Amino acid sequence: MPRSILVVLACLAAFVSACGGDDEPNAAESTSKSTPAATQTAQAANLDAIKSYLLEHTQRLVASTEQLQSDAQAYHDLAKAEDFDYAALLKNNSDGVQTAVKAIQDDHIEANPAYEEMEGVVAGVPELADYDVIIDAGSDGSDPESAVPFSLKTEDGREFKQPGNFFALVETSAFGTEPKFQASGVKADLDGDGKVTFPEALPDAQFLLAATTEFVKYAKELDESAKAWEPKPEDAFTAVVVMTPTMSEYFDAWKNSRFIAGSKAEEKGFVATSRLSDIRDILGGIVLIYDNLTPSIEAVDPDGAGQTAQQLEELHALAERLLTEEQGGKKFTADEADTLGSEAQRRAEAIAGQVSQQAGKLNLKLES
Repeated sequence: MPRSILVVLACLAAFVSACGGDDEPNAAESTSKSTPAATQTAQAANLDAIKSYLLEHTQRLVASTEQLQSDAQAYHDLAKAEDFDYAALLKNNSDGVQTAVKAIQDDHIEANPAYEEMEGVVAGVPELADYDVIIDAGSDGSDPESAVPFSLKTEDGREFKQPGNFFALVETSAFGTEPKFQASGVKADLDGDGKVTFPEALPDAQFLLAATTEFVKYAKELDESAKAWEPKPEDAFTAVVVMTPTMSEYFDAWKNSRFIAGSKAEEKGFVATSRLSDIRDILGGIVLIYDNLTPSIEAVDPDGAGQTAQQLEELHALAERLLTEEQGGKKFTADEADTLGSEAQRRAEAIAGQVSQQAGKLNLKLES
């Protein structure tokens, strides 16, 4: 969840206030004039479908992280057999190391959509949002405002204080883009051709095992919290309003990643899966949330409900099209990424403003 989310609701509140007319109360006014009819209308939303979608994905994430931890354990055992002498490990078992690292990389790619598809719910619902920081969005301790709330300790006693979110830890370790998470003193020339090329990597096996073990722990905690979550209409509306207008930051991360900047990329993450895939998956989850809110919105804003649903589908289709083009071999430039990001952000802010107004018409107060 980008840091700008913290100001999204405040900005949208101002937008709603500016758009409200004499005959139509704005969101802030309507929340103080709640009526039983509005409450009944809000309850027409299919919140059970949203929770079922969330639980399907939390369970997928648990299974994916357990596989990740299992393969990290296998890699750790290979390194331990050589007393964590990585030069000896490469010399004596290069094929085994290649296979083990490739399995971990594949596991990460498999786990990514299991989370991104539900991020709109997790990051957008206040009582679940801390897990987004831990799993996918939190920074390391160099940025205290957005840093993760945990530290890691390896079996040999090393401590990594607030090292960053789990997806970033696993990705930068498994794909070799963060040197401090790599085996020291040896080059990751896994195929023995005398060169180290992406995505050759030789992760620090003890660090990776510690990271994946804790990843499983927090994935299971999220699953339990999701089971206990009792969704309210306000939760679902808040998720759409908060998560939709984050496009510019996602496109900026895409611009700075290897998918556009190539080997000159300064961004260490987003190397395994294009950020366009994340954008597509997040928007897909938001579309599902809004689709299940539509019955309640149609009762108070039938034209607006259809318009917003169409605009969300079009934004989702834009991300899908760009990803398909990239996967087909198209190389986007940094300027194109900026232009596309600005356009996506403009659309997203308009959608979020409409949804915020629709919540106001239902006399729902969105948490800020």
